[in-house]
Amino acid sequence: MVASHPTERQDHGLDPAQTAWQQRLEALLGEGCRAGADLVEVFLERTDHIGVLAEQDTITSVSPAFAMGAGIRVFSNQRDGFVSTNDLSDAGLLRALDQALGMLNLERHAAASLGSFEGLRPLRDFGLEKQGWLVQAPDLSSSTALLLQGTDLLQRHGQHLDVRRGSYSRDWQEVLVAASDGTFARDIRLHQSSGLSVLAADGQHRASIGRRYGSTDRPDDLKTWDVDASAAEVCASAATMLYADYVDGGQMPVVLANRFGGVIFHEACGHLLETTQLERGTSPFAGMVDQTIANPAVTAIDEGLSAGAFGSIAMDDEGMESQRTVLIENGVLKRFLSDRAGEMRTGHQRTGSGRRQNHGFAAASRMRNTYIAAGPHRPEELISSIDRGLYCKSMGGGSVGATGQFNFSVEEAYLIENGQLGQAVKGATLIGEAKEVMPRISMCADDLDLAAGYCGSVSGSIFVTVGQPHIKVDSITVGGR
Repeated sequence: MVASHPTERQDHGLDPAQTAWQQRLEALLGEGCRAGADLVEVFLERTDHIGVLAEQDTITSVSPAFAMGAGIRVFSNQRDGFVSTNDLSDAGLLRALDQALGMLNLERHAAASLGSFEGLRPLRDFGLEKQGWLVQAPDLSSSTALLLQGTDLLQRHGQHLDVRRGSYSRDWQEVLVAASDGTFARDIRLHQSSGLSVLAADGQHRASIGRRYGSTDRPDDLKTWDVDASAAEVCASAATMLYADYVDGGQMPVVLANRFGGVIFHEACGHLLETTQLERGTSPFAGMVDQTIANPAVTAIDEGLSAGAFGSIAMDDEGMESQRTVLIENGVLKRFLSDRAGEMRTGHQRTGSGRRQNHGFAAASRMRNTYIAAGPHRPEELISSIDRGLYCKSMGGGSVGATGQFNFSVEEAYLIENGQLGQAVKGATLIGEAKEVMPRISMCADDLDLAAGYCGSVSGSIFVTVGQPHIKVDSITVGGR
């Protein structure tokens, strides 16, 4: 698990300022309740970010960023108003509160009742043991040196490389959440991401290959990165795909590899299981809890608990402790991912899934670590069950429509012929729709693995994990050249 049960502290913080924050927040929440709000929530954060880019044998970009601010959200009769501010003075916070109240035609009145607000509960401190993480993470000198080593290793392992890139980002965030239902919780998060990519070219032949790695809550993660193995993997893939023939499209069975192959489930189906989609009326799975929506071979899970995974969180951005949520069990829809607003508006209980990029966004129901669970088969069994089809070893980018229509490119692919892997092919695109493809996932292998990624939606860009074992899709449209 990412964190054990939080420590409850009677002094409400790690320094005297924390005690002052409780008093200020209680006063602010009380003002909102006096105005007639059903619930008032304050999200405070401070962040420290660094991004580094190496191109060829030069560091071409170093991007530091620091921020501190608050987001205030007010609920009344299932409606909400949200305002963010960088002015954390009492006057600045009250001004933001007044603006949020005004969106709901509410106004502060000094003589009004506090309603149900009885003060904040003792602080639940998930960040108590994480105080030193920022200084423990790699400094700029060591991270830039490792990236230059990476681009040099790409040159050594590869051939016909026009472009060699290495990247690293470190995001440190401290959050404090308080709400008029008594919620009072704090956490510290540390996310690190590194990657290598190449563009190989030889005459008319082209191949673009990249790999990204990421973790959370592991200050030493970059120091243990086997950059030589990563460079060798990227270059081997580029060499294979550089001279590969273009695939012939059509309807066929495919095997999707584990790890980042799970991006299709995340994008095409996972988003449809967020209450945000129910509120918009765009989920084809609305009203289908306890009904079959996928092949019985499919069990899908979203959780924030896997140690080190990019989407793991000790608590969500509404102060709720993280948990494990079974979305689909043996093909049957069991739960939707829900945040505070989703619970109020749809009736689906919160799942610790209220997430946001920063204080400039209101939280929304979002995924964490989302994956199809392992099955009973070996990967070779999936391939041997197909006479003619496609093996998708590595996925590229794509697009997804509001109701689950998707279009994803395949970065590295191989033909399957008579149950055996054949020649490498490029230019493949997987085209389909979630509600049609999910019943066609007939086999899941026993090699579940996860991959780091970023997810953009209504509450900004957040850290997530996608994943799956090798899976077999009985039939899907493959677009070719």
